[in-house]
Amino acid sequence: MIRSLVFTTQGRLHSKNIEMFLMPTLLTDTNLFLWVDLESPTPEETKYVLEDVFHFHPLSIEDCVMVSPSPKVEEYTPKEEDRFTLNFFLGKNFLVTYHEGPCRSVSLTEERAVKSTVHIARAPDRVAYNLLDSIVENYKPALDELSLEIAELEEQALQTHTKQTLNRILQIKKEVVHLRQIIGPQREVLARFAQGEFKLIRAHMVPYYRDVYDALFQISELAQGYTDSLTGILQVYLNMSSNQTGEVVKLLTMITVITTPLMMVGTWYGMNFHGMPELSWSYGYLTAVVITLISTAATYWYFKKKKWF
Repeated sequence: MIRSLVFTTQGRLHSKNIEMFLMPTLLTDTNLFLWVDLESPTPEETKYVLEDVFHFHPLSIEDCVMVSPSPKVEEYTPKEEDRFTLNFFLGKNFLVTYHEGPCRSVSLTEERAVKSTVHIARAPDRVAYNLLDSIVENYKPALDELSLEIAELEEQALQTHTKQTLNRILQIKKEVVHLRQIIGPQREVLARFAQGEFKLIRAHMVPYYRDVYDALFQISELAQGYTDSLTGILQVYLNMSSNQTGEVVKLLTMITVITTPLMMVGTWYGMNFHGMPELSWSYGYLTAVVITLISTAATYWYFKKKKWF
């Protein structure tokens, strides 16, 4: 799907969803700013807009269309036959955004550009800033939710030691690691914007990009903190589980040791040899019982005195 918006240099909406064959003509008008948004476009639409209309470099188009694990910004010096300067699909009077599936940041920025009285669409670099700022802002609700889930996991790790708790810890940690993998490359890209590396970003807009970079840097630090917290929670869970297992082993060992006299007496007199004089005693059974009880009580008293339980 292709959406297009044309704004005046004052940021007012001029026209919307124009015919594609009119785009080259509008691009020649320096008093207008064209924003073209490609959402899950067909190969034919992609070729027409990116190659035929804007004449972007084939490598830049390939980087845009192909799924990449990290964002990328390149500065392209056009040849004589190329008509427009490309910079992150950002030109002096155009902005091209490309994404697979609906993008909340694009929708919000488009709504602000059309309905807001601030007139954010006065220039492409200003709209690009609003897009990046919206993307960074969208991270914050997810981070707040992660913070609450981590706090709950801390309590669960101390109170319950079930397999479900362990799976939840590992799942949340995986989500945070994935978030860091996304934020890391984005920080590198935004750092280049914040340093004013690109000429198409006007000097007075650089501080705005620097503000977005600072916000993303803080989010990255939070994500790192969440990773450390989850590592600590996992370690606490494993230690508590180990201690619990140790207590069970200790209990079973105590039971085994305390009942050792009973097993020894029972095993000894369970041999039933005819030559054993105790078998013919009138009080042999009672004697065996008394010996068993006394030795068991003595064993229990000894371990209790040593504070082994």
